Amino acid sequence: MDIIILTGMSGAGKSQAAAYFEDHGYFCIDNLPPVLLPSIVESFMKEGEEGGPSIDKLCIVVDVRSRSYLKGFDAAMVKLDDLGCSYRIVFLEANDNILVSRYRQTRRTHPLTEEMSLVDAIAVEREMLQSIRGRATNIIDTTMTTLSALRKELRTVLDEAETSGLSIYVESFGFMYGLSSDSDNVIDVRFLPNPFWVEKLKMMSGKDEPIAEYLMGFDETREFIDKISDMFTFMIPFYIREGKSRLNIGVGCTGGRHRSVFIAETLGKILADAGYRVTVHHRDIDRDPRYDIKKPETT
Repeated sequence: MDIIILTGMSGAGKSQAAAYFEDHGYFCIDNLPPVLLPSIVESFMKEGEEGGPSIDKLCIVVDVRSRSYLKGFDAAMVKLDDLGCSYRIVFLEANDNILVSRYRQTRRTHPLTEEMSLVDAIAVEREMLQSIRGRATNIIDTTMTTLSALRKELRTVLDEAETSGLSIYVESFGFMYGLSSDSDNVIDVRFLPNPFWVEKLKMMSGKDEPIAEYLMGFDETREFIDKISDMFTFMIPFYIREGKSRLNIGVGCTGGRHRSVFIAETLGKILADAGYRVTVHHRDIDRDPRYDIKKPETT
């Protein structure tokens, strides 16, 4: 049985994710207290063994609506392990400002706002979900994610279940918008020459050929690509040896549009050519490149 436990912050997109999984053949149960999870799974398993309705894809939504029952999550996972079930925990999150904005736009009520303000409720929810987040196999940050981009992320989750071995997720981002939230390795490429200061390149992105030509015109860019390629081709077999199923690599520059995008694309292609399953995502590529950056002082 393929089991997905869908959890995360209220307002981060769990309803859309559950609908996506349901559209892909999963039997979805919303707002299930963790204590009931093992018995539900065992019941479905027995029905299948006895010739009853067979459910081989199950998605269970667990979140802060369970209140104090969340404390039983770890024990429920132990029981699932005892049943011999394989499962994935997909955790959706977003930053506080975006969550507040979404609640105000939709006029929905946060599950904990009966007891406190919205801002305090979000802070308490993060604390309540902290241990669950630590167990997650997939963490998806929807802060800057459109619905179509979220579906692409969820497709990756399903693809991981259908194939074996390590999957690699390379994400470019801009440091001025915050760190990539789910990176095992973060690469800072702000030392490379910035195409932003070249007027004819400013409105382009790292996926455009003129940006590639500009950056590859510097010795440090070419040498850096060689070094990180060597580093990851050396490390990845040992990640696999340790049983890691997903490796997240964050590549950051100032705005997340030029240098980080080019390096992420280049690294993704190198790793894909080496035979690994690679997904490349550019978190901040659609930000307006005309932002006000203070030009570095020269002496």
